[in-house]
Amino acid sequence: MDEPRPIEQVARQGFKIFNHFMIAMWRLGFGGWINFWPSVVGRIMVIKHYGRRSGLVRRTPLNYAQVGDEIYCVAAYGERADWYQNVRANPKVEIWLPDGWWEGVVEEIAGRERRVDLIRQVLIASGFAAYAAGISPHKMDDAALDEATAKYRLMCIRRGAARTGAGGPGEVSWVWPLATMILLPLVFLRKMKRR
Repeated sequence: MDEPRPIEQVARQGFKIFNHFMIAMWRLGFGGWINFWPSVVGRIMVIKHYGRRSGLVRRTPLNYAQVGDEIYCVAAYGERADWYQNVRANPKVEIWLPDGWWEGVVEEIAGRERRVDLIRQVLIASGFAAYAAGISPHKMDDAALDEATAKYRLMCIRRGAARTGAGGPGEVSWVWPLATMILLPLVFLRKMKRR
């Protein structure tokens, strides 16, 4: 495996911090809102997978494109991506999409047939993220896009049964009514004291 460049290490650290925010938003029930402007912000899902060594639950927000019934995403950091290594060890995952929560199985698309077309669709669906990586999916021809994404790993997630219950998107959405019940009286009391 190649060693990451310093700029790549900084970008990965920035994404890790941003990922915590994205996961929190999904857990609070704002997953659909995150996808409000896909052409700019991108189409974002959360993939729930398991650590290859620890077996612990891991959640990773990813850009995706839906083609037919299948969900496609890329590991932009190639084989160094932790989530990629985890799903290679255990391809059974769950995905949180704006329209629901699903079981799924991840399969790497290793062949060249349709690779560029599918990666282009994922990058177009990623909004600003592709441009931040220096890729213009609307303007690059197939050869240039193939070269620019040579280290990317294209993944297909085949959806299975729909999921409901605890442990999914919106699992801590109860925070908002509780916070409102606590804060509203405090705001009211503060206004009363000012009078």
